[in-house]
Amino acid sequence: MKLLVLGGTAWLGGTVAAEAVARGADVVCLARGTSGSVPGGARLVVADRDDPAALDAVRHEHWDAVVDVARQPGHVRNAVAALEPVAGRYVFVSTANVYADQRTLGQDEDSPLLAPLESDLMASMEEYGPAKAACEQAVVTTFGADRCLIARAGLIGGPGDRSGRTGYWPWRFAHPSNDEGRVLVPDALDRPTAVVDVRDLAAWLVDVAERGTAGVFDAVGQPLPLGEALETARSVGGGSTTLTPAGEQWLADHGVEEWSGPASLPLWLRDPDWWGMNARTGARARAAGLTNRPLADTFTDLLAWEEQRANPHGAGLTDDEERELLAALA
Repeated sequence: MKLLVLGGTAWLGGTVAAEAVARGADVVCLARGTSGSVPGGARLVVADRDDPAALDAVRHEHWDAVVDVARQPGHVRNAVAALEPVAGRYVFVSTANVYADQRTLGQDEDSPLLAPLESDLMASMEEYGPAKAACEQAVVTTFGADRCLIARAGLIGGPGDRSGRTGYWPWRFAHPSNDEGRVLVPDALDRPTAVVDVRDLAAWLVDVAERGTAGVFDAVGQPLPLGEALETARSVGGGSTTLTPAGEQWLADHGVEEWSGPASLPLWLRDPDWWGMNARTGARARAAGLTNRPLADTFTDLLAWEEQRANPHGAGLTDDEERELLAALA
């Protein structure tokens, strides 16, 4: 297979490129090259997709498949117009954020979508869902439904997750902030969570590119309660710690954020309008070959990766923040 990866130097794109190279594919990555290097065995074509001529270097070759992880509608509109005559199929990595209803649990790919962003440029992350919906629209309109695949990814985790959303918990349980081994958690352990390992997602994207699979798929992890995810992280971290739950309103009153970022408790979603995002069935993607490794395996490899970093996990509470909160809670 001759594969063009639009990206390939950052996390998911690089994992896709590495997986394809390992299978013997001829892989070219088109990217600015500022996020890192391409995997060994792949070739880098340096281009900035803000430039209307960015695809000129690859638009005169034949590609069996293209994998695109872009979020800017203008980038995708330009790419599909340039590559439709020379590419057999187009695999676009979208997001579950394109859905209009994120509250209802157990939804599938037939759920209503947000209105696509008309602009070529996503001005802020508040437009992320509409921007990805516009990207999807451009792909399907140009390539046709039978020559493209839309993968609506859920929360992606695993080694390389610099956001800290999936790495914080195994790290925290392995490195408690206090001698008693107490770990502050939200008193909302029944909330749904779902993590798709980046390696599973990348392997499946290469699979569908090779097979020529078409359609729209929710590429998500298996839903499970937050409490089960935390117990899994605790087991991976060593198991000598104890969960210390705090009420959601108490956490909010003390400045603790939900989901991600500094001073947060990652994976926790307080707002019920977003609970459905972590409870999509994913049945169609699994029927098409997506496999989800056990969360314990993802957390184990994440912890090993975090241990090698100078500044582990990009989210969660610092030791001082957690100790202060535990003291206040007591």
